[in-house]
Parts: sequence; C-alpha cells; structure tokens
Amino acid sequence: MLRTIARRLSRPAPWSAPRIAPLSIARATYATLEPNNGTSKLQLRDYQLQCIKSVLSALKRGHKRVGISLATGSGKTVIFTQLIEKIQGNPGGANRTLILAHRRELVEQAARHCEIHYPDKRIEIEMGSLSATGTADITVASVQSINSKDRLDKFDRANFKLVLVDEAHHIVAPSYLRVLKHFGLDQKKQNSPTLVGVSATFSRFDGVKLGAAIDEIVYHKDYVDMISDKWLSDVVFTTVESTANLSSVKSGAFGDFQTGELSRAVNTDKINDLTVRSWRAKASDRKSTLVFCVDIAHVAGLTQTFRDYGYDARYVTGETPKVERGEILDAFKRGEFPVLVNCGVFTEGTDIPNIDCIVLGRPTRSRNLLVQMIGRGMRLYPGKKNCHIIDLVSSLETGIVTTPTLFGLDPNELVNEASVKQMNRLKQAKVKEEEERQAAYARGEGPRVNSAAAVTFTDYSSVLDLIADTSGERHIRAISDNAWVQVGPERFLLSAPSGSYIRIERIADPSKSSPSDVAFATNVNPSPVYKAVEVRSLPPGISKSPFAAPREILTASTFSDAVHGADSYAEHAFPFTFINRHQPWRKVPATNQQLNFINNLRGNAKNLSAKDLTKGRAADMITKLKHGARGRFARIEAEQRRQQKQNSIAEARDGRERVRVGPLVA
Repeated sequence: MLRTIARRLSRPAPWSAPRIAPLSIARATYATLEPNNGTSKLQLRDYQLQCIKSVLSALKRGHKRVGISLATGSGKTVIFTQLIEKIQGNPGGANRTLILAHRRELVEQAARHCEIHYPDKRIEIEMGSLSATGTADITVASVQSINSKDRLDKFDRANFKLVLVDEAHHIVAPSYLRVLKHFGLDQKKQNSPTLVGVSATFSRFDGVKLGAAIDEIVYHKDYVDMISDKWLSDVVFTTVESTANLSSVKSGAFGDFQTGELSRAVNTDKINDLTVRSWRAKASDRKSTLVFCVDIAHVAGLTQTFRDYGYDARYVTGETPKVERGEILDAFKRGEFPVLVNCGVFTEGTDIPNIDCIVLGRPTRSRNLLVQMIGRGMRLYPGKKNCHIIDLVSSLETGIVTTPTLFGLDPNELVNEASVKQMNRLKQAKVKEEEERQAAYARGEGPRVNSAAAVTFTDYSSVLDLIADTSGERHIRAISDNAWVQVGPERFLLSAPSGSYIRIERIADPSKSSPSDVAFATNVNPSPVYKAVEVRSLPPGISKSPFAAPREILTASTFSDAVHGADSYAEHAFPFTFINRHQPWRKVPATNQQLNFINNLRGNAKNLSAKDLTKGRAADMITKLKHGARGRFARIEAEQRRQQKQNSIAEARDGRERVRVGPLVA
C-alpha cells in the first residue's frame, strides 16, 4: 500500500479525493477546507496564523533553527505545510524541503497533507522499502530509514531550503543529530537550510538540552489555552486514590520509573479491579475509552479485568502486527467496541478524535508523558462534549506527576469530574489559603506549613519553634483544664514537680491489646484506641534509668474519654496547684533557671528574657524538651532535608519540562 502511495506521491497531479483515503484534516480538528472558485482553500485558525508569523519574523531576525510548541490536536502538520511555501529558497535555487518524523503514522500523515496542499509538487517518501530519489520538491522521511546505510548521501544539502522536524523533543537523539549535521544544521550557520521543529511537549524529561539543535522557541500555545479558546475539546478530571506502593520502584535510565518494577507494583488484581470499578462508576457511558498501561503484562491483566466485568475491551501493544493493529484501530474509530488498552503505542502522533475518556493506569514522573497521554482525548469530534480523564493516583513520595500537578496543585489533590476552569479555581483557592496560613504564621499564630511539597510537613526553623508551638495542645486543652503538652504525634504529657508524669497515647494496634483490654472490648464498648500510663521518677542512685517502668492507668475508645480518665487519676496523684494551667504562678515571668535552660538551645540567637516568657509557658517548653522534642526535631529536620531534596529534583525536572518562548540553552 505504501509503495503505491509513494508512486502516486512522486508525480504531480491535480488533487482528487479518491487518490488517498480522506484525512482528519477534512474535519474541523485542524483547520477547514473551504471551496474557493473550484479549488480547496485552507482556512487557518488565528493561532496558526500567529504561529506562522512568529516563525517568519524570527527568520527575518537571523534565526536559523527555531521551535514551535503547540498542543496535541492543534494542527502542527497544517502549519508545516504552510511554512513550505512561505519560507523563501536560498540563493542558488535551493527550494527543496525535508520533513523528518520518527513514526510511520507521522510520515504518512505529513505526506498526505503535503499532497493535499501541493498537488503540483513532487512528493516522495523515504521509509522502509520505499526509497526517495533525493531530488523531489518535498521528501518525507523516517529518521530511522534515512540514517540506514548510505541513504542520507543522496540528499544534497545545497538544494534544500527547509528541514521540518515533527515531535521535535526527539531532535537531540543521535539519529536526528546525524541528519542535522549532514544538512549543516548541527550549528547555527548562515548558508544552511532553515530548521523548524514542532512538538506538543517541547522539552526533555531526561535533562538533555534541546539547545543543541534548536536556538529559540518562537511560539507556544498549550492545551489549557486551546481548550479555553474552544479549539480543543473540554476535559474533566477525576483522580482516584490507588493503593499502589511505588516507594521501592527504582528509576530507569531517564529518571522515570523502571518499567518492570512499576508493572509489578500496579499490575495486581486489586488495583486492576479498582481501575475498572472506577471507570464503571464514572465513565461506563463513554463511547470510546483509551487506557494507558505500563507494559504488555499490565495490558493483558487490565484487559482481562475489563472483560471479566463484561466489557468488550481489546488491546494494542508494540508487538501487535501492523495489519492487526490497523484493523483494531479502525474498529475502535468506528465505535465497534468501547475500551482500547495500550502501552506506549498511542502517546504520540495518533489521531483518534472520537476518544472521549482516558484512563491513566500508568504512573509517571514525566510531565511530558502525562500531557501526551491526556492529549489523545482532546481532539474535537462531532457530538463529543468533553473527554473524561481518570487518573489513578499512586503513592506520592516518589516525585509522581498527576493531572492536578499540571495546574500547580499538590499531586494528592483528589478531584471529581473537575473541568479545566474548576481546576484553575481550585488552584487559586489553594494559593489564597497558603497566603493566609503564612500570614497567620507571621502574626505568631502557628507554624508555617509547606503546602507546595508532595508531602505536607510542618516547617520549624529551630527546635525552639517546635517547643513554642502550642497548636498541638489546642484540642486537649479544650477538653481539660490541666497543662497537657504534646510531645509527639498523638502523644500528650502531664508533668508533676517531682518529674513523674502521665502520658496519653494512641494504641499502635488495637488488635494487639492486653488481656484486660480484650475483656474491656468484649463489653458493649468498642475496642480501645487510646491508653494512659503513669511514669514515676526514681531517686538518684536506685537505677540507671531516672524513671520506673510505665504503669498502665486506663484504656479508652475515644480521646476525650482517655483525657477525662487521666485527669481524674492526676487529681489524686499530682498537686493540683502544679498541673492546673489556670494557676496564678503560671502567669508570672519565667525564672532565670528556666530561661538559661531554654536559651542554651538558641545558639547565636538573641536570648529570651523574663519579659518574653511566662513561668508556665517556660515549664511547658522544658517538658517538651525533656520528653522528646530534640529527637522529634531531628526527625523533622531529616524529613525536611529529604523533602527539600525531592522538591529540588522535582523543580529541576519541572523546569526542564516547562516550555517558554525564548532562547534555549545549549
């Protein structure tokens, strides 16, 4: 079939519909073909005209290697073909054009577009067994084929005015660089052809700098803008919390998850069942769902799960024979079955405009890959109101990107059928909430919280901040009049002047309670969740430890019951005037002994004085210090350092994957 197309494309002839199968360009997805005095005239969209103008302006300023960043479905190939006639040939009659692509579908698509727009030009394909002469007006080449043997030698760069590269985020791969060097485009040169690269994800996840091949991005329009302008289908997002644990999944060669380990983490009966049930609950009425999986094993597992629920799900992988793949894809486009499962086949260059649902079963750290996957569902199609994106969100401490991260939200933000406008409003609300939280911190009303991190943590700049933070005591002090202080997560302590104390804490595993707890639980009351223990101080010299072994006072099913029971015990065991937080002594200035103890922790910072702390406040701080604040702060510091390192890595990766108009760094 391709050989026949190539023969047809190699000779000029007037355009006629039967020559090549009708293309999506005839629909409203890219631009419109309208009759004009018996010929077909392409009516470009406003942003397509702006894009072409930006390219031509950059060339007038002396640029030779430029990039265009456009969302999937924006009609990149239309812009390609328009540039061919608008870019002038070099002195000496260089008027030929080479179009480079890395996929068969892209090569075929570009060749068909060129034949539609240039019926009088000679167009040839260089791909597989199809060999171009090197002298055609337009040559569309597979980068793999043009690099094989000596096929590149027949292209005389002196005769070429333009090299166009589709999916140009691949342009710094060795195969592309070899072609660019042949055409004198490995560096910016005055007498070389013009290079224009186009991509929907004009950046590299692996950190390789695109500036080695592209000098400047001259135009950028992302999918959010195009949805707002009604050039792409609207999208609604639903995130589903998955139980997949990715913490032990190693990174692959380019920083994303290692495929085999990732597959083992997500390709389980439980998670596959969750995926299908989520789709059934939210999108079973969708006509054409495309599912992205990790690998072939995951494709097989998830396809079978869909079938077990009674749905006609079919799959395509890189190993599916081309004829069979074409038949399945054509049937899917005709709406003959509702679910198509794939791995790595439809991330780039595939035009399936009828897709109205995307299921993201493949976690990724790459923003580019995420955009490529959801981009498959953004093309306009008759009767299509929107595309529903269902994102299976896995563990969050691994640098994962999710659909909320595309809007600058925390990756663990769960949304339900949220539109692009709603996602933007949610982002604005989160920004306002964070600004209010930081303002409260500045007023001294609580700790600063870093909500930008993948895992939110309390940001204490010193151990003093930790012991000064009273937010943890607010709940317990609403229940009790005693001077309880928080010494750890769900651990509260009430001290006596002797050094003895009562501690309330959550039972780690209620199922492993003591026999007395089980007897308690067999009553009408539920199983105990909290317990209170008394720890008595020992006189010096009796034991190596200053405290006796903890003695359990009580267990309780609620926190309030635990607090009230512990308070009743403390009334008899400890002096009321010491433990009650409303006593007058707590309001007088702190003693020198208290201030010296606390100030020793401040290092070079200005010492606190008696006017800065009350005696009761200082006593609470000292209790925290004696019972774990230092160790807790060390753990918080370690967690913050680990989180900051992850954030730095994520920010660097995000910086690489964000597209901006302007020069690229080589």
